[in-house]
Amino acid sequence: MSTKSLAEIAKEMAGIDIAILSTHTETGEIANRPMSNNGDVDYDGTSYYFTYEKARTVSDIQRNPKVALGFSSEAGLFSKGIYVAVEGTAELIRDKAAFQQHWTSDLDKWFDKGVDTPGIVLIKVRANRATYWAGREEGDVEL
Repeated sequence: MSTKSLAEIAKEMAGIDIAILSTHTETGEIANRPMSNNGDVDYDGTSYYFTYEKARTVSDIQRNPKVALGFSSEAGLFSKGIYVAVEGTAELIRDKAAFQQHWTSDLDKWFDKGVDTPGIVLIKVRANRATYWAGREEGDVEL
């Protein structure tokens, strides 16, 4: 098993917009859902996702902030693609200044009043551990 730096993995992850965010439900099951990182694709070990306060994702994180993220780039004829699994800790942010830092116009289709949309929350996930698979290579990511 090899080890790559976060910078090396970030280059290979560039352009991946969708991650699968996994949380623990109140019954202990694992819930998964696709989340867009809003074009904030320069991965530095921290990810940001917008959702609504009433989403089960929020109540799951309030109960247990330990989450997982799965990232995948397509493998093509001449590229091997990359898969990255992240274990991390989620934080719920309700500050409009933070919303503005991570806002893109693409979000307007989901949140019609922009950062002033009632009931939006920013989920911040800080990686504690990351593992990658690229073709036959696999290993840990130095965080």
